[in-house]
Order: sequence, then C-alpha cells, then structure tokens
Amino acid sequence: MIGHLAYAEGSPCPTLVLDGRPLPQAEEVLREKLAQARQWMVTSGAESVLKIALIAPSAHPLYDLDYRFVQVLPGAVDDFDFRGSCGHSILSSIMVASRQGWVRRLTPGGRFRVNVLNNGDNVVAEVDEVNRTSSCFTVHFVHPQPKPLGDMLLCGAVSNELPLAGARIPVSMISMGNPYVFVSAADVGVTTQDELFADDHALFTRLTALKSAAADLLNWPAAGAFPKIAAIGQYQPGRIAVRAISVPSWHPTLALTGITCLGLATAIEHTIPYVLARQAGCLPGVVTLDTPGGAIAVSAITSGSSLDDTVSWVSIDRKFVHHLGALDIAPFRHLALKEVSACLPLPANCSSINRYATN
Repeated sequence: MIGHLAYAEGSPCPTLVLDGRPLPQAEEVLREKLAQARQWMVTSGAESVLKIALIAPSAHPLYDLDYRFVQVLPGAVDDFDFRGSCGHSILSSIMVASRQGWVRRLTPGGRFRVNVLNNGDNVVAEVDEVNRTSSCFTVHFVHPQPKPLGDMLLCGAVSNELPLAGARIPVSMISMGNPYVFVSAADVGVTTQDELFADDHALFTRLTALKSAAADLLNWPAAGAFPKIAAIGQYQPGRIAVRAISVPSWHPTLALTGITCLGLATAIEHTIPYVLARQAGCLPGVVTLDTPGGAIAVSAITSGSSLDDTVSWVSIDRKFVHHLGALDIAPFRHLALKEVSACLPLPANCSSINRYATN
C-alpha cells in the first residue's frame, strides 16, 4: 500500500493518508497493523507524523468521502487514540483523494462532503484556489438538522470548575468536531498576549493539568488526546487571542475543530468565550482569533444565543493544504489494491518531512 503525505497549514505535523479499504475495521486488529506502519515510519525518519487518516470513497449518496482519524500518541508505537477527529487531516484527505481519483478533481467552487466515521460529523470543504501541489479551502462543520446549543455543552453547563493547585478554575467545555476545554488566560496567570504566546513551560504544565482534570470529570483516559484544551484572552478590540496544546507540545495555531468549538462557544451566552468576545465587541459567533501562527476568522450560524437556540454550521475560511508526496510503506505492500509504487513520486528522504512538525 502507498501512503500519501499532505500538510494543512496550521497543523502541528503532516497527515499520513491511507486507503482504508484493505485495512481491518476492528480497532484492536487495526491497531496492530498501524503499529507496523508507525514503526516503519519511525525507523525511516518520519517519526514526526502523528496524524493518520483512513479514507475511502463513500458508498453513501450524501457524501463523497468516508474518513476515519487516528491520533498517534507519544510513547509506544501501538499507542493510538481513535475517538476524535481532525479538521486539518480532513483537508489533507480530500487533497489526496482527489489526486488519486477517488473523488472528482479539485476545482474552484467545488464542494466535497466528508462523513467522519469517528463521531458522525458532517464536514463540507469548498475549494477556493487550486494549483499543482496546493489548494485553499473554506471549511464548514455542518449539522443537517439544526442542533440545540445546550447539546453542545460537554457537561450540560456553560461553565464547570476544575481543580488546579488547590484552587477551582472555571472552564467552558464545548464539543463540535472534537471536545474542547476553554479557560480564561487570566485564570491561569496570563495577563498579556505576549505572555500567552510565550514558550512558557509553567503555563503548559497548568493547561496539561486542567486537561487531565477534565478527562477525569468525563471519565476519559487522562493520557489520551481528548479533550483538547486552550487558554483564551481578550487584549485587542474585535479579537480574541488563543493558545492551545496539542500532542505532545504547543499547537502552532489552533486545530480546525478547536476553531469550530471556540467560534460556536462565542455564540453561547454566559460561556467564557462568549463573555470575552462581548468584551472585544464581537457579534455572537463572529470573531477573529489571534494565534501564535497567525489570525483566523470563524463564524457560527445560529438562531440565537440561548441554550434553546440552535446551530446549523460553523465556517472557517482560507485554509491551505500542500501535497508532500507518497511513501511505499514496506509492511503494507501486500495490501496494495491497484497501485503501482514504481509510478508514484516518493520523497527522497523521509526525514525532510520533519520540517513541517512543530516541536
């Protein structure tokens, strides 16, 4: 089997995109197979690739692509998290699927509908620009049937308190695309945007501890990838600053699912993001986010801001994706369908992939 590598700007690392059809569906058997590929990647110098996407043309008439995300966790080569999703990897998957002829060609204005098998999400990616090796998308996380805003709260409340160093810290816990925990930067000792974006080990430790406390509250594994966590602050008119952690370090920007959750949270009254967005003078659900890697615009289409109001979709614009090449993964050669590896451009040096990873 040939693995394809693509990188969505703002992601912590490239995504390894694999044809999911010849791979086992049962999680434990799949884990064994992916561990073989992971070991080969590490040995070959591509250890920084911590995202895997398993894709196939969708048999469902409402979708173009079926997508299953696997997060590689630092540690043992068979340590994976199968529960969440990744918007950056979805875009990488669309680019690979198009180049392989599994979906139609990318053309400006084209729309691609993705069925996220991990959590039932519906994602629509609209093509803005296309060139030989890169594409730009606007991404929509869609609810075909509008969903009550109250249903998007992980614990049914606009805020919860988590323990940290003997204190109780208020957080807002939102789930759309992935589960996220948002904490005010001021409550974790940050007073300026420069402080928020600094490589502060103490802040990273505090956020990691809050993430673990949230996992305990949700009865999830503390060492897993979810829930994600981000600290947010309001320092400039019309904008919110955000700093997130990923696996296993700072996120260079903010995950697409994090952008989605944060944009939605600014539309739900009394959440921490809503309060900070109102301080910034933003309209509910329409906000510009400042991250260490640049600014991002997000908008949430809701019927209002109360818990009984509904969300239809959340949109993020101008996300660029780059195709990096293909890998002839030795442990998967017996799984090839109709691919001819000799005809595919393979990276000359796997270690060059690591320049796309954030340390």
